[in-house]
Amino acid sequence: MKDIFNLINLDIEEAGILELQKAMEQGELTAQDLVFSYLSRIATYDQDGPHINSIMEINPDAIFIAEALDLERQRKGSRGPLHGIPVLVKDNIETGDRMRTSAGALALAQHVSTKDAFLINRLREAGAIILGKTNMTEWANGVSSTMWAGYSSNGGQVAHPYGDFFVGGSSTGSAAAVAMSFAAAAVGTETSASILSPAIQMSIVGIKPTVGLISRSGVIPFSYSQDTAGPMARTVSDAAVLLGALAGRDEQDPATWRNDPVLPDYTACLDKNGLQGTRIGIFNDVPEHMRESGEYHQELFHRAVSALREAGAEVVERIDIPSFHGPWQWNKMNVEFNHGVNNYLQRLPAHLPVHSLSELLDWNEQHADAALKYGQDSLEFRASLNNPLKNKDYIQQSIMDLHLARTKGIDYAIDGHQLDAIMFPAYLGADICARAGYPSIAVPAGYGANGRPFGVTFAGKAFTESALIRIAYSFEQTTKHRKKPVIHSELIKD
Repeated sequence: MKDIFNLINLDIEEAGILELQKAMEQGELTAQDLVFSYLSRIATYDQDGPHINSIMEINPDAIFIAEALDLERQRKGSRGPLHGIPVLVKDNIETGDRMRTSAGALALAQHVSTKDAFLINRLREAGAIILGKTNMTEWANGVSSTMWAGYSSNGGQVAHPYGDFFVGGSSTGSAAAVAMSFAAAAVGTETSASILSPAIQMSIVGIKPTVGLISRSGVIPFSYSQDTAGPMARTVSDAAVLLGALAGRDEQDPATWRNDPVLPDYTACLDKNGLQGTRIGIFNDVPEHMRESGEYHQELFHRAVSALREAGAEVVERIDIPSFHGPWQWNKMNVEFNHGVNNYLQRLPAHLPVHSLSELLDWNEQHADAALKYGQDSLEFRASLNNPLKNKDYIQQSIMDLHLARTKGIDYAIDGHQLDAIMFPAYLGADICARAGYPSIAVPAGYGANGRPFGVTFAGKAFTESALIRIAYSFEQTTKHRKKPVIHSELIKD
């Protein structure tokens, strides 16, 4: 496959979506070429070589779809920037094709959905090729308190492309696949840090959008109030292209009804000078566990703050977010997991072995050698909750979470300091933004002496994705931190 891209002077590892689209428009490249190249890379580096293990399953129709899209381009022209672009999606997102949707669970290994998730429909309409499903932390890290991030009983353990580092979760496979250039981009999902954490760990860009910007229909649920899908890509530009295709109003999902009838063109926000004249608040109340784990790198964060100033931003140091540490009295996500997953399982076809959380627990016990490497204490606790949506603590926290995370949290900081965005080290702000339902974007910000990636997150109020993309793109273009994974580069040189 390398010969194809050498002939057109295009680096398949680093070429962005808009570059690939330009090459196809000029007749230098086809969608089939792209599919062949990415499949070759997956075979070489995911299933062999370093054995990244980020891919759960390949779409057996991907080549046919690519051929059809190439013909459509010849006959009718391009549908847009995603026409013929291969994209990977997390294994908890339903696709109405030959692939399975298991959320990483061995009990659902034979589950084939009868229809596409709404966001998959959006991607297909945009001309994207669904190349395959990515591995993930099983049930989005809902099974065990000791389960290692990026592990699933159905897919095994995802490896870190940059070395022996923490991989983050639960959209681990999507992040690793993007870092290794197994597709042009990928889709992850987040309840709290599941896009932002692996994006930071693996030196890619991840956008956790406002809850409701992207439909939740056809995504295996964890939390009604916090779940969202989002783009994961090597660059802000690619993430912006993908976000534009994913976003949209879905009549089956009330969370999307707030969307404007005409959504913005996020690629119009790709302004290299986008930081000039902005006010960025810095929140750096880093807990000890993040310092001890190495997820926080003080020197690199200080450099990131300096880069903001150099790019023309006004930096407001040490902003206050009164509710950052709560008090969070009760975990509403456990209740929503119980209700949402039970509802999901009840609707599955009769031939599948589980149709409730209690049946899932029993099935796992019966297949413990394969299904319970880390036990299932978290799943047992969540399954034990009764009348979940009637629980008074749940009702109260549903209100208090929004009040604390928004009014006494992100809104307080942004309004009080007249900020355009807040910058957090790593994914420190993921939880409060998730509780608020507010957007965040993770961007690479350098590497430690041992090669471990570090990143920062920009966060804002609801539906400020355009502003965050402008800020993140300017930061990315000013600093140009991202590098290919070392293990990846060395193997290619060989």
